[in-house]
Amino acid sequence: MNFETLWNALPSPAFLINGSNRISAANLAAEDFINASAKSLTGALCEDKIKVAAPLAQSFQRVRASHGPLFINDVDVGSDRIRCNIQITPMLRDDPQLLLIIAPRQSIKTGQKTASKAAAKSVIGMAEMLAHEIKNPLAGITGAAQLLAMNLPAQDIEMTDLIVSEARRIVTLLDQVEQFGNLIAPNLIAVNIHDVVDRARKSAQVGFAAHMRIIQDYDPSLPDTWGDADQLIQVVSNLLRNAAQAAAKSGGVIRIRTSFDNGLRLRRTDGTAAALPIQIEIIDDGPGLPPDIVEMVFDPFVSGRENGTGLGLALVSKIISEHEGLISVQSAPGRTVFSISLPAAPKNSTPKTKGAL
Repeated sequence: MNFETLWNALPSPAFLINGSNRISAANLAAEDFINASAKSLTGALCEDKIKVAAPLAQSFQRVRASHGPLFINDVDVGSDRIRCNIQITPMLRDDPQLLLIIAPRQSIKTGQKTASKAAAKSVIGMAEMLAHEIKNPLAGITGAAQLLAMNLPAQDIEMTDLIVSEARRIVTLLDQVEQFGNLIAPNLIAVNIHDVVDRARKSAQVGFAAHMRIIQDYDPSLPDTWGDADQLIQVVSNLLRNAAQAAAKSGGVIRIRTSFDNGLRLRRTDGTAAALPIQIEIIDDGPGLPPDIVEMVFDPFVSGRENGTGLGLALVSKIISEHEGLISVQSAPGRTVFSISLPAAPKNSTPKTKGAL
């Protein structure tokens, strides 16, 4: 069986992208998906033929720089705005050619898709209701254990302490469930992103990331972003927490990098493009995400950690989406990069003053 046969046997639309970001090959599934022949696609700029509500050129640049795959989930592709997952993978280390695979999520029948969304919404609603109902008796259990501890000998207090600590752990988990379901719309104002990042970094450095070395790699010329400071602090804190929890007990390195990219655009559902120039990257040197969950890591209840809730990154994704921004992840052993792209504040907006967060 030759390469062409295997290439055209791939069930998903696949494209080879050369070093100039032009299409050098497209399989049969790609021809059907784009509704154009491979001959007409060959040599064309990728972004001219594949309309994606995500910054393809910058994504290609990141993949070539990191030599690792990049997954972009739940983006609209084509004039029909088909919801898809995209994977961009380098071919060879010294070869700028990339493999772009598109996995349409609308291959599911419309009825099944609607039912799936309704089911997911029901699960979140049920979880919120249960969280509220469970927290009430937990408060009673905690209080009873603390009263018991007052009359127990010292050797038995360890058991009541265990009851109290486990009850508090469950309450923390239930708070996260309620928070995920009750996220309010962001209060959008002009925010200095470095104030946001520093607030999260300082909190992490004296708490859950005390064993980590955090490197600041900031672009001091960045304009304000258009966002909700408290929610963005939560985003950065969650990503720093993930990096710290993934590291060995001996510690590791987290790099926080900010930059400006005026060429980054998000295609809105109305066909217009919105600039997302404010870039934030959280980079760690941990073991990386399990390969089987990378494409689903922003979905609720998906976690790569034992006893993980699977709500932290789902909440991060939800907040960034509410800010009309983008978040993506690249992960390999020794290097995981969460990349956030946000809009700049309008020129006539009132900035949030430093220290006012």
